[in-house]
Amino acid sequence: MTQVLTALEILRQLVSFPSVSRDSNLDLVDWLEGYLAAHAIPTVRHWHEDGTKAALLAHAGPKVTGGVVLSGHSDVVPVDGQTWTSDPWTLTERDGRLYGRGTADMKGFVALSVWALVAAQRLGVRRPLQLALSYDEEVGCTGAAPMLSTLVEAFPKADLAIIGEPSRMQPIHGHKGGTGYRVHVKGFEVHSSLLPYGVSAIMEGARLIGWVNDRNAAQQLPHPSALAARFDPAFTTLHVGMIKGGTAHNITAADCHFVTEFRVVPGEEIEDLAADFEAAAAALARSMSAVRPEAGIGLDRFFRVPPLAPEPHGAAEALVRQLTGANAGGVVSYGTEAGFFQAEGYSAVVCGPGDIAQAHQPNEYLEVSEFQAGQGFMSRLLELLA
Repeated sequence: MTQVLTALEILRQLVSFPSVSRDSNLDLVDWLEGYLAAHAIPTVRHWHEDGTKAALLAHAGPKVTGGVVLSGHSDVVPVDGQTWTSDPWTLTERDGRLYGRGTADMKGFVALSVWALVAAQRLGVRRPLQLALSYDEEVGCTGAAPMLSTLVEAFPKADLAIIGEPSRMQPIHGHKGGTGYRVHVKGFEVHSSLLPYGVSAIMEGARLIGWVNDRNAAQQLPHPSALAARFDPAFTTLHVGMIKGGTAHNITAADCHFVTEFRVVPGEEIEDLAADFEAAAAALARSMSAVRPEAGIGLDRFFRVPPLAPEPHGAAEALVRQLTGANAGGVVSYGTEAGFFQAEGYSAVVCGPGDIAQAHQPNEYLEVSEFQAGQGFMSRLLELLA
C-alpha cells in the first residue's frame, strides 16, 4: 500500500531541500512529483528556460472546472551570513516552534497543500483541488506568469486561488504591486581636475536617484484615496537599496550601478510610473552623450508584480473567511503572486500559516499552533469540496 505521509513529514522533506532561488529546485520537484504520482495525482511541469528549475502543477479530483488552487513557491532565500542555532535544512521542533529555512515562507503551506491534495484524491472530492508550485518568487515573482499559462492549458480552470504566504491564517485581499530596475550608468573617465571633459557615472547616477527621491516625496499625498489609505504607508514608495561605482577619488567614475524598486498601491498604474522613470533616464542619457558619446544609461527591468485589488464580493475571500471565521480581509504592503492569479481571471486571496516577520530571518520558524491551524483549515476545505 502506498505510504501516506503526515503534513509534518512532508514539511520535513521539503525543508531538507536547499531550494535557494540562485540554485536548482529540481530535487524538491522530483520528490514531490514522485510522491503525488504514487497517489495517482497527475502533475505537469513548467520548465525554466535554462532547464535548471521547474514549476510543479497538480490536479486532484474530477477533471472539471470550478475548483480551488493552492498556490505556493518552492524557492527560499539564502542563509549565507546568518547565525542559526540549528541546521537550517533540518526541520527542528523546540519550544512549540518548527525551525528551518522556509518553514514560514512558505514550505509550511506547501506541505499542507500536498497533504490536502492526497487527502482529496483519496476522499473522491466533487470539486477539484489543484496545486501551483512556482520557482523564483523570491527574486521578483518571475516564475508566476509562465507557470499560470501552463496551468490553464494543463488542467480545467479553477474558480479561485488561495496563495499561502504567511498571514497568521488571516485573509489578505489586497497588496501593493511592484517593479524594479537594475541601472547601469556608463560614464567617461578623466582626471577630476578636467571634470567638464569627462562624465562621472556616479554624479549622473545621483541625478537619477534624485529623481527617485523627488518622486517619492511627491507620492506622499496628504489625502490618499480611500483604497490607498488602507495601506501602511498609504502611498506608492520608490527606493534605491544598492549602489556601487568608481575607481578613485580623483577620477570621474566610469561606471555606477544601482538597483531601484517601486511598490505601487492598487489603483495606480505601475506602467505609468515605469514609463516616467524610463523617460527621466533617457533624458539624462542624452545630456551625458552630448559630452561624451560613449556615456549613457542602461536599464534592466528585472521584475513586475501586479497588485492584488480587493474584489467586491470576492469568492476567494468569502471562502477563506468561511474557513477561518475571520470577519474581514486585510491589506499588506509587500507583494505576492496573488496579483498574477487575479490578472489571469481567478478570484484570489492570500492566507497561510506563519508570520511574515519570520520570513528570511535566521532561525526562521513556524509556530506549531499555526501549522495545526493550517491543517484544520485544509480539513474544512476538503469537507466543502467533498
